[in-house]
Amino acid sequence: MVWTVISAVALAGCSKQSILSTHSPQAHNIMLLWWWMLGVATIVFLGAVVMLVAAWLKRGVAGLPFLGERENLAEGLVLIFGIGIPLVVLVALFGVSDVYLVGQTSPPNPKTTAMTIDVIGHQWWWEVHYPSTGAVTANEIHIPVDTRVNVVATTADVIHSFWVPALNRKIDMIPGRQNRILLYATKTGEYRGQCSQFCGVQHAHMALEVFVQSPTAFQAWLRNMSSPAPAPITPEEQAGKTLFMSSSCASCHTIAGTPAEGTVGPNLTHVAGRTTLAAATIPNTPAEMEAWISNPQAIKPGDRMPDLGLPHSEVVEITDYLESLH
Repeated sequence: MVWTVISAVALAGCSKQSILSTHSPQAHNIMLLWWWMLGVATIVFLGAVVMLVAAWLKRGVAGLPFLGERENLAEGLVLIFGIGIPLVVLVALFGVSDVYLVGQTSPPNPKTTAMTIDVIGHQWWWEVHYPSTGAVTANEIHIPVDTRVNVVATTADVIHSFWVPALNRKIDMIPGRQNRILLYATKTGEYRGQCSQFCGVQHAHMALEVFVQSPTAFQAWLRNMSSPAPAPITPEEQAGKTLFMSSSCASCHTIAGTPAEGTVGPNLTHVAGRTTLAAATIPNTPAEMEAWISNPQAIKPGDRMPDLGLPHSEVVEITDYLESLH
């Protein structure tokens, strides 16, 4: 049992979604505060344990443990350790957490940021817009390294919460309001985010990935995302496009450059370029795409995408078309 607890604590910081693995100044400050609070809490806890053990060893003896009848000294120690030190520590922690750290992680001034990204929360996926570029994606955010990015967060339905632990604190996404947060990464890589506000039965399957790229790689990605969907090449892809446009798929999803202009589900213009499907629930592979189209409720119960009852041959053709949309 002891080794199980120790292993769980040791592995707690090994996740892609850990406050102990930070890659921005804002997240680093939050991590330092966490360690300081843990350290203070540990000292207080150990002090209480020492006092309890001392009291147990000296049970039946008059006066406080180790002090005997020296009541004045005992009263002084109680005032110092029971009131003085806790008051100083709590005021200091309050100042750091509620004054300094709030200022360090406050919403960014758009004039000091290099770009703005709009993120809209849905049950249960993320819609991502790059204003003035026409680029729209879902469940993945791409930003350049060492660049201040202003994220404007809203919601299309219930309250969600946007949180990428490695890059900054969490902010709520409240109906009728816009909240903002700074994303700034000092190192290229992939950082997992999560909705941290319970928003329905698939709350746990509402994740996203933030890809931090070099400026050159990011600009290439953005140019591709701003372009219309590529035309199908093979007969299977062409048949899949025809099926997609003639079915209810086109009424729920948008594919730029085609008649599909639905807004119920994620934009699929370049869906093949994403690493996951269904908000990081499953990997984006042809096999998983077929399974998702065939029976989405088996993978993500409660999701708004229905089972269309398509025969397997049509599912394969639609998959071929979608997997060509890089």
